[in-house]
Amino acid sequence: MDEEIQFYLSEGEESMAKALQHTSVELSRIRAGKASPAMLESLRVDYYGTPTPVSQVANISVPDARTLFIKPWEKNIISEVVKAIKNSDLGLNPQSDAEGIRLNIPPMTQERRRDLVKQVKNETESGKVRIRGIRKDVNESLRKLLKEGAAEDAVKDAEAKVQKATDSYISKIDDLMSKKEAEIMTI
Repeated sequence: MDEEIQFYLSEGEESMAKALQHTSVELSRIRAGKASPAMLESLRVDYYGTPTPVSQVANISVPDARTLFIKPWEKNIISEVVKAIKNSDLGLNPQSDAEGIRLNIPPMTQERRRDLVKQVKNETESGKVRIRGIRKDVNESLRKLLKEGAAEDAVKDAEAKVQKATDSYISKIDDLMSKKEAEIMTI
């Protein structure tokens, strides 16, 4: 039974780490007024009939804090990249030439900053909900083991460890949120 308890604990810990990583990735996609290649991660380009991530068909560089430069490996897909950017929800106006595409990131208004902070709070809350759901699943598995004859003390200790891990990961998500909020609100 002890092996099963350890199995559920390690599975829960692993799932919580994945939820934290997912939240971190989602937060990196929220632009904070600075140019970042992560802003384009969800952008798909029609590459010979296949929706392909822009990072797989072009180099993305950051020449300065407010500019992204996309240099496709094949010149003939510049127009496809421009079309994908215009059709996306990025709200950016691409400027293309023979070499590539330049994206100027406009400075953010105070209202836009507040909207982004709300988006950050929603994303971090989703991460917390995922972690609490994992805690619930692990605790249910532990209670099943208790009914199957596991030692009550071992199950109680495992539940305490799950709660400690939950608190730790929620704290890490809170840290991510405060860093991202500070980044957004910095002018």
